[in-house]
Amino acid sequence: MVSRHPANRRTFLAGAVRAAAGAVVAAAPLGAAPLGAAPLGAAPRPPRTNNALCAFVKFLQTMDNDTLARTIAESGFDGIEATVRDKGQVLPEHVVDELPKLVEALAKQNLDITVMASSVNRVDQPHTEKVLRTAAGLGVKNYRMAYYRYDTDRPIISQLDALKPALLELAALNRELGLTAVYQNHAGNRIVGASLWDLRYLLHDVDPQDVSVAFDIRHATVEGGLAWPIDFGVIRPHLGAVYVKDFVWDGRKPKNVPLGKGRVDPAFFQQLKQSKFAGPISLHVEYLPHAGLEENTAALKHDLKTLKSLLA
Repeated sequence: MVSRHPANRRTFLAGAVRAAAGAVVAAAPLGAAPLGAAPLGAAPRPPRTNNALCAFVKFLQTMDNDTLARTIAESGFDGIEATVRDKGQVLPEHVVDELPKLVEALAKQNLDITVMASSVNRVDQPHTEKVLRTAAGLGVKNYRMAYYRYDTDRPIISQLDALKPALLELAALNRELGLTAVYQNHAGNRIVGASLWDLRYLLHDVDPQDVSVAFDIRHATVEGGLAWPIDFGVIRPHLGAVYVKDFVWDGRKPKNVPLGKGRVDPAFFQQLKQSKFAGPISLHVEYLPHAGLEENTAALKHDLKTLKSLLA
């Protein structure tokens, strides 16, 4: 994972915003040089000595860019997991015009898009190249993929094998652009990656700098129960990000709750610390979906404090 350097961020991102805003990327062919390549003449930033902590802003995305950036900075985060996807804060079809505005607002608060949640999982989707080239030109380094889904009436392994060519094509584009895709394990009986072992099978010969895994401890605990340490060990060579939230069982269904109040084992955070993983950690607040902006902001602040204590 490429890291951030606070002293250089504003200069770098301001230049990136200006460059990307004036660039035409919609018609860029697969073999074209990435927008703002290398990145935009900025010197490589040195590695962080600690994890970047970012806020998933799904339930704050109705804020205007400046208010969102100010709110996240005041809450104590290093950046955001932005929603650049269908129904997100930046729609894929508007990415060339709107993403630079978001990046610029974040730069004013010394923040970045640490992870970009996207609708991308294939190169041949209508907006894939436009979204990824624009993001790369603005200095984004990590994006979350959309899920692949199983047909549970067909053999599982053959479906994974059928996905591989599209995944390798996307990996090649990521390599060209200097991006890393992260694929989140998500609970569910039709979602590829829920068991994590299938992700290990799918990614076994893919460079983790091109495609890696966003290990979600909440979903891993839902699916694996007490076996989460094994699942974490299985996927550790492919780890690109960590997603944090918590849950309790409500009958047969998982119910999201504040971090530290549910079934997620605090021992995970010590294991994570011992693993020396230096990539981004994204905090998700999913237990107040119908509450307002103020309540979700307060929940992010509360859970960030809990997360820092768990990582101490």
